[in-house]
Amino acid sequence: MNRIAVYCGSATPEDTRYMELAADVGRTLAQRGIGVVYGGGKAGLMGAVAYAALEEGGEVIGIIPQALKDMEVANLDCSELHVVDTMHQRKQYFTDLSDGFITLPGGVGTMDELWEAISWAQLGYHQSPVGLLNAFGFYDGLVEFNAHMAKVGFVRPMHQGIMQVSDTLDGLLAKMEAYEPIKTIVQMKVDDL
Repeated sequence: MNRIAVYCGSATPEDTRYMELAADVGRTLAQRGIGVVYGGGKAGLMGAVAYAALEEGGEVIGIIPQALKDMEVANLDCSELHVVDTMHQRKQYFTDLSDGFITLPGGVGTMDELWEAISWAQLGYHQSPVGLLNAFGFYDGLVEFNAHMAKVGFVRPMHQGIMQVSDTLDGLLAKMEAYEPIKTIVQMKVDDL
């Protein structure tokens, strides 16, 4: 993987572990020669990922909508900063510029990005690994809910492994490196759906 899109919150939680985690992710990716593609902001976990990667000499590509740039929240220190019109374009850039996706703790926007990456993998719009870093048990409920969707039958058996989960970055990167693309919905016959 040459570049990984990192999805995470723009908030700064009171619990400092989250900011430390984000900085560690940015630093580690840069040390491994993996470029960071992210939301282009300078605040919260987003900023921590980007600045730590930049301090290590890593490539950091930010993708930010014009409306957020106008609010002066853009990280102008990025190796590249792409300004787009919509959130849809932002997510398309994430997919186009990345070889994989890692989701750190975050809120609604982070969830939107994670589920779209998973949905696009199911459909065949990309074949990249989708990782969920479940640090501090933050995503325990989400992992349980994903298993529940599969158990009920809303996630096909061949798609249950799209979301790669680990509570450590090293473990997650190892899983993502070993990921083998699945049979996508567009490759199936109607009777298989």
